[in-house]
Amino acid sequence: MCGIIGYLGSREAQPVLLSGLKRLEYRGYDSAGITVLSDGEIRTEKMAGKISDLEEKLMGSPVSGSVGIGHTRWATHGKPDNANAHPHTGCNDRYSLVHNGIVENYRELKSDLEAKGHKFNSETDTEVIVHLIGEQSGSLEEKVRAALESVEGTFAVAVVYSEEPRKIVGARRGSPLIVGTADGDRFLASDIPAVLEYTRDVIYLEDNEMVLLTDSAVEITDLQGQPADKEVRHIDWNPVAARKEGYKHFMLKEIHEQPQAVSDTFRSRRFKGGGLTWDEGELAAKVVNDADKLFIVACGTSAYASRVAKYLWEDFLDLPIEVELGSEFRYRNPPLDDSSLVVGVSQSGETADTLAGLEKARDAGSTIVSVPNVLGSTITRRSDAVLYTHAGPEIGVASTKAFTAQLTALSVLGLEIGRMRGSISDSTAREMASVLEGAPQMVQEQLDNEDKVAELAEKFYEKEHFLFLGRDILYPIAMEGALKLKEISYIHAEGYPAGELKHGPIALIDERMPVVALITKNSVYDKVFSNIEEVRARKGKVIVLTDDLGGEVEGIADELVPLPRTEKLLTPLVFTIPLQLLAYHIGVLRGTDVDQPRNLAKSVTVE
Repeated sequence: MCGIIGYLGSREAQPVLLSGLKRLEYRGYDSAGITVLSDGEIRTEKMAGKISDLEEKLMGSPVSGSVGIGHTRWATHGKPDNANAHPHTGCNDRYSLVHNGIVENYRELKSDLEAKGHKFNSETDTEVIVHLIGEQSGSLEEKVRAALESVEGTFAVAVVYSEEPRKIVGARRGSPLIVGTADGDRFLASDIPAVLEYTRDVIYLEDNEMVLLTDSAVEITDLQGQPADKEVRHIDWNPVAARKEGYKHFMLKEIHEQPQAVSDTFRSRRFKGGGLTWDEGELAAKVVNDADKLFIVACGTSAYASRVAKYLWEDFLDLPIEVELGSEFRYRNPPLDDSSLVVGVSQSGETADTLAGLEKARDAGSTIVSVPNVLGSTITRRSDAVLYTHAGPEIGVASTKAFTAQLTALSVLGLEIGRMRGSISDSTAREMASVLEGAPQMVQEQLDNEDKVAELAEKFYEKEHFLFLGRDILYPIAMEGALKLKEISYIHAEGYPAGELKHGPIALIDERMPVVALITKNSVYDKVFSNIEEVRARKGKVIVLTDDLGGEVEGIADELVPLPRTEKLLTPLVFTIPLQLLAYHIGVLRGTDVDQPRNLAKSVTVE
């Protein structure tokens, strides 16, 4: 869950590396560093803190050279300090390496290396790889290949060697790594935005593959040295999409991009000729008809989108549906077999626990469908069918537009499964899908009411606890609203099904506890209304989001956010927007870093 950038070409490497690292800041990090090969020597500068701190340091002592690697680290082994920052050098400073992932057997490897006289300068697991490489013989690529045979765990690495200064070697297992090419320039990166300024042509490395970058070639093999036939993919993302475009924060920009994200996700999903258009692969009719259970596997915000899907899908699917957290699913013994249909949901397509859960399902013979945002990500290569969201790059760590794009894609996916099984007719599926055509406009209407939510934030931003209540399809939206608030503002917030209020949470309610209640006339209206009365009786402050315009709820709400009445299919989207805006504006008022909240990373690629 860190950023890697490598460059080999004719440009000065230092500005290329720093630019790439800045574009990877959204992944979350606690330190940063670069290595540049300068006149046959390895020059490394690294430090805890922000990339801007590193850049300021380098301004006084720039490093000249046209080959280098860079890294932003999010600590897993060893505290975030200068010594533990990447890149790591070793063996008389002849090698330098950056690494994403975890070396699970690093203690044993380190002990063996120390017995051979190797001296270590950090507490990290990464440093052992540098010393392992130094123990090998042959060319740099041969040394890296041999060293990685001893490594257990996950890795994406980039390595340079002072005695072969016009080479960069990269390899991956379980952590993403891409190659970019453009007019003699070679790039290596952990994610696409790092290279968009220079190229849109990329190659995705698979697990257990290695790349050798030189001035004359890009050579990709497996870790046994066998050549791999790779496809160059053209990325349509505009580099400007990774900039703020006048917004104060990336998060606010991405909140306001949601009408376009929802539209783009739905636009290529129309039920042409009675069926869904898949992005990659295809879901066979026999598989769908033979399925006797359905699992949705996801983590974090994607799991809440999946819970919404469960509520929607149960209306038109004749299947038992379970939403599983990847981190739990991978270690359980669920009833998976070749009659199981498993849907994996991940914005990055690289979420470690979700991928492990899908591997478990694949080993059991299950059919895999994935809903990712990132083209060519690992999850797509482990799936039988792929339905992309089209949210574009999401820089803010707290997911916003990716979430609503997931809601859109999952809605259409459920309709397609229902149509294929015959539990809904082709015409009904098309009619329900056509309802989604109105989603972008309804989302835009909520964005137009941002000032109302900002005023609400002014009244409550100093509170230290929030409770979010919802029922039925709005229960997971309440959980997502609570998650956004705690991620962005560091306020303690919990999302509960309103019916569970008397089973514990009611003990917390007093005049200092704001309660955000989500109420829709589409479902369980009277019950939630009663829950609000219970909160008021205990002097709780009630903020109501409701589509009951002009209804009796206005008389019992301390604060009211009116929302339009719409179809159940669109209700989650409509209620999500003001909750995102509330979290954003409260975070800004509290002075937090809303784009890069503390302790969080964009893509969780290790356990």
